[in-house]
Amino acid sequence: MELLRVIKYGNPILRMKASKVDKIDRSIWKLVEDMIFTMQHDGGIGLAAPQVAQSLALLVVDQGLIYEDGQPTAYINPEIIASEGEAVLEEGCLSIPDIREEVKRPEVITFRYQNLDGDTLEEKVDGLLARVLQHEIDHLKGVLFVDRISHLKKQLLKKELKAIAQEEMTYMKQVA
Repeated sequence: MELLRVIKYGNPILRMKASKVDKIDRSIWKLVEDMIFTMQHDGGIGLAAPQVAQSLALLVVDQGLIYEDGQPTAYINPEIIASEGEAVLEEGCLSIPDIREEVKRPEVITFRYQNLDGDTLEEKVDGLLARVLQHEIDHLKGVLFVDRISHLKKQLLKKELKAIAQEEMTYMKQVA
């Protein structure tokens, strides 16, 4: 397993719409394994491929942090097909370190995805799993949780967000 670098706020990849995964092959299996390793190493509950500089419609969630018998799970080409209710919960993001804010999202979602075997599945979930999936699916659309907070709250975070973005740009220049 390889520890991948989680890219940070300000990196243009985080704003791109991820490409559909057309073929689930060994490279996808390896990416999923590395993403799970990285997510767990960095203390995350979910991680989307764009966060590790792979603009692919793929995400992982450590369901072991949600359910007693849960396992890390990969979701390929996920899409929300229905939602209901409303809940406000504090969110954070490995790509936006040290910033947490309350975000309003649907409480229950029905979504469709492919598993690593290529099977297309549909599930209805609620609670924390629904929250994490929505957060990570947003990443696949180039949307960050700070885009879902009030303009005023975002203005109050402007200095911190700018500092994260400047640090990311400095890193990108060093590796270019």
